[in-house]
Amino acid sequence: LEVGKLVTACWVYQNWKTCPKLLRTYLTTAVVVLMLITSMGIFGFLSKAHIDQTLVSGDNSLEIRTYEQRVANEERRITDAELVIGQLDATVQVLIDYDRIRGPSGSIATRENQKDERANLDAIINDATSQITELRVSLTELDRKQLMFEADVGPIKYIAEFVYGEKADRDLLDKAVRWVIITIIFVFDPLAVLLLIAANISLRKPKKLRKAVNVQEIEEDWEDIDIEEEVDEEVDEDDYDKEAREWIDGQGETSPIDDSVEEKNRRRHIEVFGNAATYTGKTFW
Repeated sequence: LEVGKLVTACWVYQNWKTCPKLLRTYLTTAVVVLMLITSMGIFGFLSKAHIDQTLVSGDNSLEIRTYEQRVANEERRITDAELVIGQLDATVQVLIDYDRIRGPSGSIATRENQKDERANLDAIINDATSQITELRVSLTELDRKQLMFEADVGPIKYIAEFVYGEKADRDLLDKAVRWVIITIIFVFDPLAVLLLIAANISLRKPKKLRKAVNVQEIEEDWEDIDIEEEVDEEVDEDDYDKEAREWIDGQGETSPIDDSVEEKNRRRHIEVFGNAATYTGKTFW
């Protein structure tokens, strides 16, 4: 479709004056329709690329939220365990305050009875802390990927915030990307056709220039020929006679020549000067 569009545009431009009107109208319409079709293809391609990136970014965001939720759960486990430990400590402290230290119900016995429970709570805290450390390492890697995704759409995000005057959420970002894609297809696709036509114009200019130069040279040659003929026609014959007489007078006497040579010279004198009266029997050729 793209090749057909460009070839058609090139042919229509080169044969615009000679092409029949019906064919010219059809081909022009075909070029416009092909431009719309290829524009839709570009729109679909760019939209698909944006959607794929959005899906990857969305999956990454969901994974980040999952990890953050797991971190929050482990932190809650730690908080609950610490709360229970605090309650156990409070029970022992009450016994100590009432001087109930020894005996089966004293603080020492009570703390000894809490030993296993405290060990379990400490294990819960340690396990939750290890889980949080591992989760935060994975979360850091996911955050880095998310920053890379945001960097790809960063310029569009800033444009959207500048145009709409509010923080760019996902819907606003999608709208901005859609307008950018529309701008691209309505600028670059017609630009390709216009550049092809401009190339044809540039290629045709040297031909026209060479043709104009050839015509000008021919006209100048004809003008030179006309001028020479006019000069030849406008020269006065009396000037030739006068110059011939002056030259002959300055030659002096010549050796006698026979009649045949003299007659020949006389005829040549008449051909050149057109006047037999100026012939003196002397020759200068």
